[in-house]
Amino acid sequence: MDGTSGQHRSKAAAVGSVAVAIVTISDSRTPETDPNGKYLREQIGILGHQVLDYRVIPDDPDQLTLVLDEIAGSGARLLLLNGGTGVSRRDNTFDVLSRHLEKVIPGFGELFRMLSYEQVGSAAMLSRALAGTYKGLMVFSTPGSPKAVRLAWERLIAPELQHIVWELSR
Repeated sequence: MDGTSGQHRSKAAAVGSVAVAIVTISDSRTPETDPNGKYLREQIGILGHQVLDYRVIPDDPDQLTLVLDEIAGSGARLLLLNGGTGVSRRDNTFDVLSRHLEKVIPGFGELFRMLSYEQVGSAAMLSRALAGTYKGLMVFSTPGSPKAVRLAWERLIAPELQHIVWELSR
């Protein structure tokens, strides 16, 4: 690791506990039947971070826009969205986010699809996983399958969580 990377990592570690919001976008899940919300809440707690908000909402563009604005003003630094990233008529998450994100982080979607390809083969290209910033909030959007959520969290988001928040505050 070069000096600059080491300095970034040590400064990022000083960020401390991160306030995270989780939104599952689903027309069929409830908080009681949402394995992704349960998994993410547990993992965030294990790392010593705080779940500031957790919701399950239907795949509705107006509702997602409203929730995005509410969470951006809530004090959360990171928003984890899962669901609605496919190509069916009811999948609206990517379309809503692409209209609102201020800075898109293309590497997240690229890396997610690359890693997902190892699990599901060429079907990975159908994922419209996306990340970017919105009003001081880092937003990650993944497919709603539990395997996809775990993959994104374990391989991409959790290892860089404090670094991401530190970069946002610079």
